[in-house]
Amino acid sequence: MTEPSILKPGENCWRIERADRVRFLIDGADYFHVFRETAKNAQRSILIIGWDLDSRFALERSDPGDGLPTRLAEFLNALVQRNEDLHIHVLDWDFAMIYMPDREWLPAYKMDWTTHRRLRFRLDNQHPVGASHHQKLIVVDDQVAFAGGLDLTFGRWDTSEHRPDDPRRQDNNGPIPQPYHDVQVMVGGEVARALGELARERWHTATGRTLEPVEIDQEHTPWPEEISADLTGIGVAIARTYPRYNGRREIREVERLVLDAIAGARDTIYIENQFLTAPVIRDALAERLNEDDGPEVVIVLPQQTVGWLSQVTMDVLRERFIRHLQGTEHADRLRVYYPHVPGLKDQCVNVHAKVLIIDDALVRVGSSNFNNRSMGLDTECDLAIETGDKAPARRAVASLRSRLLAEHLDVTPAAVDAALEKSRSLIGAIESLIGEGRTLKPLPLRVSKELDASVPETAIADPEQPIDAKYLAKHLVPDEDKPPTRRTLVSLAALLAVALVFAASWRWTPLGEWIDIKAILNDLAGLRGDWVAPLVVSAIYIVGGLIAFPVSLLIVATGVAFGAVYGFAYALLGAELSALVTYAVGYYLGHDTLQRLSHQAIVHASRRLARQGLVAVITLRIVPVAPFTVINLAAGASHIRFRDFALGSLLGMAPGILALTLFSDQVAEVMRTPELAQHALLLTAAVAVGVATWLLSRWLLKRQKRQRG
Repeated sequence: MTEPSILKPGENCWRIERADRVRFLIDGADYFHVFRETAKNAQRSILIIGWDLDSRFALERSDPGDGLPTRLAEFLNALVQRNEDLHIHVLDWDFAMIYMPDREWLPAYKMDWTTHRRLRFRLDNQHPVGASHHQKLIVVDDQVAFAGGLDLTFGRWDTSEHRPDDPRRQDNNGPIPQPYHDVQVMVGGEVARALGELARERWHTATGRTLEPVEIDQEHTPWPEEISADLTGIGVAIARTYPRYNGRREIREVERLVLDAIAGARDTIYIENQFLTAPVIRDALAERLNEDDGPEVVIVLPQQTVGWLSQVTMDVLRERFIRHLQGTEHADRLRVYYPHVPGLKDQCVNVHAKVLIIDDALVRVGSSNFNNRSMGLDTECDLAIETGDKAPARRAVASLRSRLLAEHLDVTPAAVDAALEKSRSLIGAIESLIGEGRTLKPLPLRVSKELDASVPETAIADPEQPIDAKYLAKHLVPDEDKPPTRRTLVSLAALLAVALVFAASWRWTPLGEWIDIKAILNDLAGLRGDWVAPLVVSAIYIVGGLIAFPVSLLIVATGVAFGAVYGFAYALLGAELSALVTYAVGYYLGHDTLQRLSHQAIVHASRRLARQGLVAVITLRIVPVAPFTVINLAAGASHIRFRDFALGSLLGMAPGILALTLFSDQVAEVMRTPELAQHALLLTAAVAVGVATWLLSRWLLKRQKRQRG
């Protein structure tokens, strides 16, 4: 009997298009090699859409022997130089500043200005505040396409052995100690043409320019002859996530597909993912685990995510997710593992794959994580294949799952198949193959109660839509808890009146000159050397904080006007005083109101946050998720102690202010006197800021580890 179809175009996927060939590529070494061989066969077009791209990234770690470069930009440039009909378009996410230390500087210069005119590089900033472009797509001649979790950048290259201290796993600064596991899918045929349409649409959204479709050469395919297919002649679904932005409607096909796939599982649900935080997926899995005859659920995650900030937010949320599943009626059908590789010391395998396999009936590989962001905030693209009653397709899906488990368990796929045949249980097969060396181990739950209490729920830490002031107000204080009192209406009217007065002043009075950076610089420079300078600067910062003027603009102006040393001191003093004043305003307007009017759960959450107040304030200053003034007002209205706020603000703002003042001063000096010594000073400033930021991050990480016990 034919099983009911899970894939439904227009509901949980965009389209289903035929693939002549499909191949699953496990880990970066395999994928980057196959991509390079495919790109060499391109005749007309290569479209590359990514979350992160680095021009210096080496696709191969040994001499390929074909005379072409291995580094990405040099390789792509060589391709267009040797083929006058080839055009290459590269679109990279215009990343948030938090990722600056890990990103390539001046990417447009390296991949557009200094390369052939038919190699075009652009940055994509067409997304809501707080969102990212997260698709990882490559389309060659509209005939072959790649999609999955891998970007063309450092840290992704690795073999399936995931050897500790593999010298080939490196970037420009040397070896990368952390192994990296991911999956990409390669497709050929009509589905590649559809992905080309999707990529060109994104290019138009980001740049405003239209790319014409490629004329298909039926006698030529860029698919390398030596690359065999895992599947042939089958439909492939394309599922997307697009946030609502700039008049474009929201698309949540990925979320619907995941939920429908979980609901349709008969025997097994196998998941590999970087994150595990989305409540909607948690509830769907819990529902199946509460069924008497539901499926087994096996989840493979990294032992911990990358970076201290992720570890004290996303790792906390995933433990809540897992504990919820462990409380279901049939939690014995649940296993959550992480890949263990001996010799990694304090590192772990970064499971970055985004794989969902349902029985042997459906496989989904893509860019989307199992977190809220991928369900509604970021742009995503997943590919899904449903096998139906096709026996070869079922074997191919089962084979992929066996290959993945064999890698993690350090056995052969045949051994996995034999264990499955013997136990008739996915969990039973895995448990029978777990060994002493490289293997899968149960994921330990080790988040302390104190750390768990300090992390807000997923709507804040892992948003599924842009977080603006209106959303935060609605989320923190429900409508039924907001009394329509006369005092509230008067306060709102007064705030609106003040805003209108300042808007009118900036528009029709000399106060508008404050927005002009030149006016700011001229006024401040006139105070250089005067004892009254710190008082005037502090007053400007305080007024700026009260009217929500951008503090970063003031810091840059201070650095240019007063130089590095005095600029840093004055900016830090002014920003700290401004923070304290606006904190006091928030305390006066909101502290008693919060106690009297808020929902009891919010009061308790505020008190829990207060126990982690110092670290919370430092984190918000280093990684500002809201404007400067908003943070100050919110802190004043909460239970965060004044001492924690004052010290946390000072420590958290110092690295950023140091960076802005040092660089603004040195860049200005380089522009005035472009000599080698000035360039050296600029480099020294960059190193100093980097070291200071690293030391502060290490201190925060150690503090969080102590709190976890």
